Amino acid sequence: MHSRSQTDRRRLLVAGAGALVGLPTLAVAAEKPGIDPEEGVTAPEDLMKEHGVLNRCLLLYEEGMRRLRAGEDAPPEVFQHVGMLVRQFVEQYHEKNEENFIFPVFKRAGRLTGLVETLLTQHKAGRRLTARILRLSQGDAYGDPQNRKRLVANCAAFIRMYRPHEAREDTVLFPALRTILPAAQVLELGERMEEFEQKALGHEGFERSVAQVEALEKQLGIHDLKQFTP
Repeated sequence: MHSRSQTDRRRLLVAGAGALVGLPTLAVAAEKPGIDPEEGVTAPEDLMKEHGVLNRCLLLYEEGMRRLRAGEDAPPEVFQHVGMLVRQFVEQYHEKNEENFIFPVFKRAGRLTGLVETLLTQHKAGRRLTARILRLSQGDAYGDPQNRKRLVANCAAFIRMYRPHEAREDTVLFPALRTILPAAQVLELGERMEEFEQKALGHEGFERSVAQVEALEKQLGIHDLKQFTP
């Protein structure tokens, strides 16, 4: 999907890592020469990659919820920052890509229309949940124990919906796109989605979003992948 040169793609503009939600700048190691994660990535694969950002946001919500339930320190900024990242990266960018470019292909072809309608309904439900999460995690509201319980409930509902939501897209909807469109049109679709990414997120918007997630993971002490090994 990304048409930028390899040199351009490898220039991770992490100096702006906190631009979207006010997170601290995060230093990221330069890519090893000869490795280009964008090479040959098509539109469906790029959307699946973006689901990785969503999954890491869900893990952050889960850690915040765990701390609240255990009576541990969980500053409201955890939920505020994750909620803003979800709103800006997932809802205003990733889901708009699906709604503007992917779902119409299935509607025109009369394929998987029931699934598409359910996914659209869940997008709307997710935005309502995010609005509640952001409202309940604001200063005065967060100080109310009942609001913290409501916050946990809304985060849990968000996670419960989006895990099967993204799994159904990855295993059913996105693979089926290749059965509807020829390869050339899939590539053209990717170029259009790339243009939207530039407008919605700016240059290297995906990389900055990943850097923001990593910064939050470090703040919560869940950044080391080895700690999840049973």
